[in-house]
Amino acid sequence: MSVKVPATRTRVGRYELGKTIGEGSFAKVKFAKHLDSGDSFAIKIIDRHHVLRHKMVEQIKREISTMKLIKHPNVIKIFEVIASKTKIYIVLEFVDGGELFDEIAKHGRLREDDARRYFQQLIDAVDYCHSRGVYHRDLKPENLLLDTYGVLKVSDFGLSTFSKKEDGLLHTACGTPNYVAPEVLTDNGYDGTSSDIWSCGVILFVLMAGYLPFDEANLIALYRKICNADFACPSWFSSGAKNLIKRILDPSPLTRITIPEIREDEWFKKGYRPPRFEQEEEVNLDDIDAAFNDSQEHLVTERKERPESMNAFELISRSQSFNLESLFEKQMDLVKRETRFASQHPANEIMSKIEETAKPLGFNVHKRNYKMKLRGDKTGRKGHLSVATEVFEVAPSLHMVELRKIGGDTLEFHKFYKSFSSGLKDIVWQSDETADLSF
Repeated sequence: MSVKVPATRTRVGRYELGKTIGEGSFAKVKFAKHLDSGDSFAIKIIDRHHVLRHKMVEQIKREISTMKLIKHPNVIKIFEVIASKTKIYIVLEFVDGGELFDEIAKHGRLREDDARRYFQQLIDAVDYCHSRGVYHRDLKPENLLLDTYGVLKVSDFGLSTFSKKEDGLLHTACGTPNYVAPEVLTDNGYDGTSSDIWSCGVILFVLMAGYLPFDEANLIALYRKICNADFACPSWFSSGAKNLIKRILDPSPLTRITIPEIREDEWFKKGYRPPRFEQEEEVNLDDIDAAFNDSQEHLVTERKERPESMNAFELISRSQSFNLESLFEKQMDLVKRETRFASQHPANEIMSKIEETAKPLGFNVHKRNYKMKLRGDKTGRKGHLSVATEVFEVAPSLHMVELRKIGGDTLEFHKFYKSFSSGLKDIVWQSDETADLSF
């Protein structure tokens, strides 16, 4: 089979956009390459009208400006901000080692020394951000990335905030329920510093145990366990780890251990290596002002008129081996949140079939270009299940369809996918060797 070189690419300024590598309620993140240098980046795309409609311009400008000034080896860097008439593009450091969550999903719990090393880097990053008034508020393994050398990078400060009421407390309950502090679940306000520390403690527990300290299918039961700090450490935790985790997962923010106290803890200090900072460079914030003002002078354009083409290298990189059989992944033993299949049908026909199959399963469908977002009607263990799909052109008569869970529970995604797949069998490409492919 001949694979053609891409004919159409989406370009934004001097960047060429690639696949979507992350997606949330307010933004999506795409892989990108700089057209001049060839360097890789991640670009976070925010809907400009959403920002204006919710009167969030000043808050987001402050947030981006502060994050651009943060230069810490364990925090994703912001390089620049550009804008079109409809979008804000935040150019970020691209980290290619995957999520820390994937390490747990593939290999189970980590060795205590490895968990401690990641936890030390996490505390360094969070402490640095707190010192500059930035609170993450959604710390979890999925937001912790690893670079090629295994260095931890904290990402997605999209839920951080600078707005406080007169009492100096935050008043917006957000974050992932299993990781949020008890005080976040009440309406009495909370301190962003101590609530982030709680989340760090849950992360440490997950790294060492391989499962959550607080996990209930019923949301009320989950909240009750969190508010009572009702958990037990596994027998394989060392006494030092147990003591530290119990001091972090203290339901009272007033008596919860602080970061300076964590740094003095004997278990934490073992093998600790201070972060190595790069030479400070002067940071210019003019691009942020230009991206949000009403001037047309600095605006860029984004165009895409057909399914994004995929070259041979990209095709291979998305497969687990060098043949098309693996395009239809069968490894359900791993906790997977995305999968893909190939089809010889036209892109419009594929899109129609996906919509036709999803709606009877109770999913609302939103289409744009050759992308779709499926959102379940029912509330699951972790909110509504949401799935993003995108159609890529591999050759004139061959497309790859990618599906990613962007919200809800991973196991619910697998169950949905099993039902969903049966309705798509007549559009799935099958070679002679793959006559019995299944999700």
